[in-house]
Amino acid sequence: MREGHKGTGPGAITPDGCAVELYARLSVGEEPDIIAAAAPAGAHILELGSGVGRMTHPLLERGFTVTAVDESAEMLERVRGARTICGPIEDLDLGETFDVVILASFLVHTADTGVRRAMLEVCARHVAEGGSVLIQREGEDWHKNVPRERVDPAGYTVRIVSAEPLGGGVNSVHAEYVFPDTTWTQTFRSRPLTRERFEEALGEAGLRVERYLTEDGVWVRAVRA
Repeated sequence: MREGHKGTGPGAITPDGCAVELYARLSVGEEPDIIAAAAPAGAHILELGSGVGRMTHPLLERGFTVTAVDESAEMLERVRGARTICGPIEDLDLGETFDVVILASFLVHTADTGVRRAMLEVCARHVAEGGSVLIQREGEDWHKNVPRERVDPAGYTVRIVSAEPLGGGVNSVHAEYVFPDTTWTQTFRSRPLTRERFEEALGEAGLRVERYLTEDGVWVRAVRA
């Protein structure tokens, strides 16, 4: 388990506190539609941090070819129809490029700035000439608007219970996922990024924002600088 990360609930827990069974239950949401609208038809996609394939499978259904990368073998066991690679994102070097690289799940907000830069450099290294990197970032008030909760149409509740400052610009975030039959929790470390600092971090890795894909600025299309 990574320092400052933990999870509780049934089933396997990954090093960052994610519960495999939980992510197998979570609804897909609008993410695949956002990605599909920003990607060329039939694109070859490198999905970094794919988990159990919550977005992988809808992207495959839309006609994309996906290479799914995750550090958790238990997560990747749930992925069907895609090439899978198990290992840390920040160490990835496949010697090939892709039309689209995806860095979702707020991974760009990792507390470790060295890991963040390495992950963004992996994105830059693996995106083809003329291709794009699609990044999911936290909303501007994500760490301030707490506690808060959202009831999913599928019948479960997601609560962000707290975001406690640890110093050095890092917060400890505690989340709960309440289902009718069980509850999972996750505690993890996250580094809030203003839009300006986010764009600086991209620049340090050889990327730049082409455009923000959603009005809230959560989804971003980046290209090589």
